[in-house]
Amino acid sequence: MADQEPVGLVAGTEDSTPLLFSVGLAPGQYLQLDDVVVTRRPVPGVGEVTTSGVVTEIRARHEGATYGSDVFLIADGVLPAQVQEIAEITTTRVEPECYVPPTPGSPARRATGDERSSALYFDQMESTVAVGLGRDGEPILVNLEFLDGTRGGHVSISGISGVATKTSFALFLLYSIFHSGVLGRRSVNAKALVFSVKGEDLLFLDRANTRLDDKQREKYRTLGLPAEPFSSAGFFAPPMPDDPSGRPHVTGRTSGVTPFWWTLAEFCRGELLPYAFADAEDERNQYTMVIHQVAAQLKREAVEVDQGAVQLGGRTIRTYAQLVEFVSDKLNDEDERRDWAGPVTGTGTINAFLRRLRSSLKPLRTLLRGDLAEVAGRKVGTEGQQVTVVDLHNLPERAQRFVVGVVLAAETARKETAGTGGLLFTMIDELNKYAPREGSSPIKEVLLDIAERGRSLGIILIGAQQTASEVERRIVSNSSIKVVGRLDPAEAGRPEYGFLPPSQRARAVLAKPGAMFVSQPEIPVPLAVEFPFPAWATRLSEAGDEPVVASTNGRGSATARRDPFAHLPTTTEDDDAPF
Repeated sequence: MADQEPVGLVAGTEDSTPLLFSVGLAPGQYLQLDDVVVTRRPVPGVGEVTTSGVVTEIRARHEGATYGSDVFLIADGVLPAQVQEIAEITTTRVEPECYVPPTPGSPARRATGDERSSALYFDQMESTVAVGLGRDGEPILVNLEFLDGTRGGHVSISGISGVATKTSFALFLLYSIFHSGVLGRRSVNAKALVFSVKGEDLLFLDRANTRLDDKQREKYRTLGLPAEPFSSAGFFAPPMPDDPSGRPHVTGRTSGVTPFWWTLAEFCRGELLPYAFADAEDERNQYTMVIHQVAAQLKREAVEVDQGAVQLGGRTIRTYAQLVEFVSDKLNDEDERRDWAGPVTGTGTINAFLRRLRSSLKPLRTLLRGDLAEVAGRKVGTEGQQVTVVDLHNLPERAQRFVVGVVLAAETARKETAGTGGLLFTMIDELNKYAPREGSSPIKEVLLDIAERGRSLGIILIGAQQTASEVERRIVSNSSIKVVGRLDPAEAGRPEYGFLPPSQRARAVLAKPGAMFVSQPEIPVPLAVEFPFPAWATRLSEAGDEPVVASTNGRGSATARRDPFAHLPTTTEDDDAPF
């Protein structure tokens, strides 16, 4: 508001530039980090130029003190001095674009209302998504055009595990996108695919959080969002090891979770063998050509029989162990080796392949089956619900990579076929594990393809990692939205965080859970936000409502609540009491 009382004057003791200036605070006034400040000055021939910015540093000192011990004399009234606070302002916007420095002595005010929206470019954003509250308690917005692929896409979230709340922020971002109404009619075809690698915390997204209090609900109201759980969610989990019934391997949630696996027929037909290896695309390794040769041979010779089992060479194969043994026999047979490994492949290369193939036996044996009865909705897919959670926390790391790689490749192929009509947000935690800076693998190639080509297909990657410096540089650089929570001090000094001003790098080391710095292309300074406590349960102890169950597609989408008496016949009259 233009009539708001100035908080101070542009300081003349510090150099004032169009991009950085200082404000001396008036007695009784204060500014805190992240406050938005505006000042004006007349320019001949141009008119009044408005310079807006964000407080990035504040210093307080005694003017007139020379030595450190002078503070005691000043406190006793012996030595005259005055407390002076100087706030450093990093410019975010100059209107009109006449880059002149604010003149010393010009009044500076805390920006509110339209001035705040103008300073942070919110007034130029046609569609916005709330990502949290600023230090002033007002919403911080992100331009949807940099989220949905219109002008940019992909989100990179970095921070220490357990403190930075990366997963919580990513889920809140998805919740805000889906429940704010910003997508309009596109929300019908907007989906989210979430890979959960840390416990069963994400298996309760469709249940209300009993720890949500009125203060947190008020924050949701300020952000224009309902304080509710996700309205449409489906859950997948791998089958229990050594369980012939194929029950999902979860303990906290006993209903609404669908087991997933791949049949041996699908494994052979889809040439999924490369996803079982971490470095199948690394041309420096000789054995990688054997991987593709064997995969092609399996596709040619495997014949599907019942329950997804395959018949190879007259043998019916129902388990992954049997398949590994069959391939081993073929590669060790001098007559068959030429067809299965290539004409000039040496025994050393074949042994290297077999050594790695056998090491995949334990991680993948629960996922590749030919001995389980078919279950409706077994294949992981995003149809039928808005948010799809794939629980991987019970799987070894190698099996997690296999699932993520195969599912992402299938969803990418589906989007290529379906066109750009819908949006698919893909959330992956520990991205550095799937797309490390060094090396090559099938899943890394899929993620690179999504990062570089995905937004044109409507696939948006939301990657979370503890250290962005260990993630493939091309993925991080393709992310329009960069989010940073609490960082390790050594990590905060790396060049990947060069978009943070020095003061924010220092604060990132101290950031509390729920505090994040959000960088977006239109605003030159990352904005500090705090997002509200999840309105959905993040663990079983927080889930206060019955699980919602699906009835439309058998996959667990949230469309109706469980009624234990629903199967009983209805009656119009109650029976008389038996006494």
